[in-house]
Amino acid sequence: MRIGVPKEIKASEYRVGLTPASVREALMHGHEVVIERGAGQGIGVTDETYARLGATISESAAEVYAAAELIVKVKEPQPQEVAMLRPEHILFTYLHLAADPELTRTLAATGVIGIAYETVTSPEGGLPLLAPMSEVAGRLSIQAGARCLEKPMGGAGILLGGVPGVAPAEVVVLGGGVVGSHAAAMALGLHARVTLLDKSLPRLRQLDVQFGGRVTMVFATHDATERALLKADLVIGAVLVPGAAAPKLIRREILARMKPGSVIVDVAIDQGGCAETSRPTTHLDPVFVVDGVVHYCVANMPGAVARTSAQALNNATLPFMLRIAELGYRQALLSDAHLSAGLNVCQGHITHPGVAEAMGVPCAAARPLLQR
Repeated sequence: MRIGVPKEIKASEYRVGLTPASVREALMHGHEVVIERGAGQGIGVTDETYARLGATISESAAEVYAAAELIVKVKEPQPQEVAMLRPEHILFTYLHLAADPELTRTLAATGVIGIAYETVTSPEGGLPLLAPMSEVAGRLSIQAGARCLEKPMGGAGILLGGVPGVAPAEVVVLGGGVVGSHAAAMALGLHARVTLLDKSLPRLRQLDVQFGGRVTMVFATHDATERALLKADLVIGAVLVPGAAAPKLIRREILARMKPGSVIVDVAIDQGGCAETSRPTTHLDPVFVVDGVVHYCVANMPGAVARTSAQALNNATLPFMLRIAELGYRQALLSDAHLSAGLNVCQGHITHPGVAEAMGVPCAAARPLLQR
């Protein structure tokens, strides 16, 4: 199969769909790889490196889309990229469609086979292609939050870990999944006081053991969430409903009562955000202030550490990408229920329940479409 890797064009996105190691694997399996010139620049990889491995370097994204069957990206396609998609294309990337009705409509209209990293599942019930970026985003959220607490960024002027004689910051983590657990670990490592809220008692017990009782574990009722938010200096929004829009846990009326200069890092912004006041921002202009609360809502946080992120992402996506390339999308999806869970749009239909619910349309069954 001919695999295409266009250069990412979303604002401040430096990652690349395939690292040199992944390109080498694809070529050794007998596939062709076409890469847009400059696609690896953001992670320090030259066109010459890809060419030496045997990849074809194309001068434009249009050439990549024209030549390739399987398009491997990192972020959701931008409008000019959607315009280059055809029904015979297989698009393998992060999509986050539930938060973007316009992209969902236009992507479905192309007839493309859209497989989203974030909804591929594992036998253990996890999200193996989302997990590595969740790990990165969880750790970055504390770095970003600590910076936003500084006065020049609009924060209250609090050092996250305090110093002897001065209390550390109160960090509240909403959600005990991959993002939340990594955020809690980083905050704890910087000597902050950490409270983590989740709706799963088994998960809270597991994390309590993991952190040796050093993180306060709270069952996430509305009352407990409100009380935690009102004491917080830094809030990490780490909630996730796979494929669906994030629940709005931070309501506007609560925000107005939070500490002036407190910070929300809304990692859930790719799925619409967990604060009613959140809206996507970029690394070039990452923050805004509402009711005295600093909001950091960068929609591609791992892009800031592109080299680490691209390698971690490729480690996870490579086996699935090779399976699609070797079997073709129909057989790959029909033979693997976990990969099939990643199918979001197919032949003009929306095939993921969370996306269909967010769009208010019926969810099409994937198997009959794949068996046509």
